[in-house]
Amino acid sequence: MSTKYKATIPDSGYFVTITIVGWIDIFTRPEQKLALIESLRYCQKEKGLEIYAYCLMSSHLHMVCSAKTGRLADIMRDFKKFTSKKIIKIIEEYPESRKEWLLDYFQNACDHLKRDQKYKVWQTGYHAEMLFSGNFIKQKIKYIHNNPVKEEIVSKPEDYLYSSARNYAGLENHLEIPLLDIF
Repeated sequence: MSTKYKATIPDSGYFVTITIVGWIDIFTRPEQKLALIESLRYCQKEKGLEIYAYCLMSSHLHMVCSAKTGRLADIMRDFKKFTSKKIIKIIEEYPESRKEWLLDYFQNACDHLKRDQKYKVWQTGYHAEMLFSGNFIKQKIKYIHNNPVKEEIVSKPEDYLYSSARNYAGLENHLEIPLLDIF
């Protein structure tokens, strides 16, 4: 199995991206977004996830992060497993115009899997690039924070509610993170 784009070195920071299968826009409703933020908060407090920057887009999550305790790969696995179930539950319980289509899509995404699984929400694995320099970290954080600007959701990074750009701008935010002094 390839270790390219995997978090394999303990005590290292990574730029991580996890993506919904088919790049489906699932994080369009506040219930879905807040559920993911709550899960990140849990991973910070209970699993040792250290998040230095993040941005939750409609179909994916970017983070600059590390594992204070344990392995980042294990944290990502558990996070994706838990949030998959939470995402499905929210689709089933809250008003959702695409409910049947989404559930069918996530169910059909399991067809090729060897293990017995009802729904597949996240793409297999995750994309992780080890942070190797201050310039690289700065580049990745700027990329993360500018995602909603590039997608024309907001005109300034700090205006996007589900991003650490708000933390770095000293604004009210959904998720507390330690700020890196690299800007």
